[in-house]
Amino acid sequence: MSDTRNAIDRFFAISARGSTVSREVRGGIATFFTMAYIVVLNPLILANGKDVDGQFIADGSTPPVALVAAGTAFVAGVLTILMGVVGRVPFAMAAGLGLNAFVTFQIATVMTWEEAMGLVFLEGIIIAVLVLTGLRTAIFHAIPAQLKTAISVGIGLFIALIGFVDSGFVRKAAGTPLELGIGGSLTSWPIFVFIVGLLATAAMVARKVKGAILIGIVGTTILAIVVEAIVKAGAFSPQNPAGWQLNRPVVPDQLFGFHNPLVLFTEFDPFGGFVRVDVLLAALLVFTLLITDFFDTMGTIVGVGRQANLVQEDGTLPRTREILLVDSLGAAAGGAGSVSSNTTYIESAAGVGEGARTGLASVVTGLLFLVAIFFAPLVTVVPYEAAAPALVLVGFLMMTAIRDVDWNDFEIAIPAFLTIVIMPFTYSISNGIGAGFISYVLVKVVRGKAREVHPLLWGVAVLFALYFAIGPIRAMLGL
Repeated sequence: MSDTRNAIDRFFAISARGSTVSREVRGGIATFFTMAYIVVLNPLILANGKDVDGQFIADGSTPPVALVAAGTAFVAGVLTILMGVVGRVPFAMAAGLGLNAFVTFQIATVMTWEEAMGLVFLEGIIIAVLVLTGLRTAIFHAIPAQLKTAISVGIGLFIALIGFVDSGFVRKAAGTPLELGIGGSLTSWPIFVFIVGLLATAAMVARKVKGAILIGIVGTTILAIVVEAIVKAGAFSPQNPAGWQLNRPVVPDQLFGFHNPLVLFTEFDPFGGFVRVDVLLAALLVFTLLITDFFDTMGTIVGVGRQANLVQEDGTLPRTREILLVDSLGAAAGGAGSVSSNTTYIESAAGVGEGARTGLASVVTGLLFLVAIFFAPLVTVVPYEAAAPALVLVGFLMMTAIRDVDWNDFEIAIPAFLTIVIMPFTYSISNGIGAGFISYVLVKVVRGKAREVHPLLWGVAVLFALYFAIGPIRAMLGL
């Protein structure tokens, strides 16, 4: 037994990274509970959407929500385990939010689901080729260290905003972009549960309680179940704004259920989209998927890697090529499995906040996703209000890196600022990174230091300029 334990320790470098097996397991569980919502949310977005022929995924006449949920959990589980074993980092993978909406509402509306998922598969293959040729890793290494820090800080603010919005603590308003609670007032039981969970988790983090984030998620979920049993707040809807976000916290009548996710792996066509629509339009759709996937992941691994103390002095991570390759395969696997592109999740920071430092945590998270295939009803018990406190606290931890940016040097301070604020303000990691890269190149040019810009950053800045101009370009070309 000790030999096996030592072998696991050596393989994942657990002791070398200052961690323990129990800490890795705890971190893996925390990450799973923080991102388990994707098993519910992804099928709600994908399974309810109709393609250009009026069909649902898998050519059903009714939304295949349960089937897509099983597929979401299966692909996430396999890829997260692969990330743990190959990348050996505590990064979990699942279907990317934003990308799934783009596939549903912008790609599937002009082609069939098979063709739309085929474009996602093709995008993943292209990114994998970029990794194998060394281009993606080279771009990663070309980013200035302080800009990487800014990416980490921006993701921290973004993650915190996600937590506040998902919990209903911050909402859209009629007169202003956002407001506090409902009509400027925190007058609902679900928000009360979120506040209690946030304060309790914050107190435990401040006191450095082991397992603070996981205890916070589980404890807040139990509180939510008790509160719902008493007050019957119900599920959120426009008619019931004081209801629970995403999941109503009640113990389900059925704890076990199975749908075969492998059925979905016959539902993709890599090249059909180029026949269905104009070749240029299909290419632009692939480019949009690629640029978002490419840099969302880059920002995530920098941010979470820095929080895990895995970023080295030169700003790189160990096994960067392996990490990026697995992530690239995630896009292809998500397309092949008809669950949209899978990417590395910023919620992995929840496990890192619990002390996870190695791939063993990812293996634990991946195994729990596979178990979720059979126990999907139980996974849906956790409401946003119970998981969101963890995101807010992790956002705080990630933002502490802001001290490493030299705010007196405008050549880096201005790009860093734009990177940090545009991520949460536009609800997009890629937008923040793009603004940071473009402004970095521009400031260097106007200061007469164009030669200091790495050639790859010039290319990336141009690509981001095209990315931001895709709407006008499509309009100009009549697409």
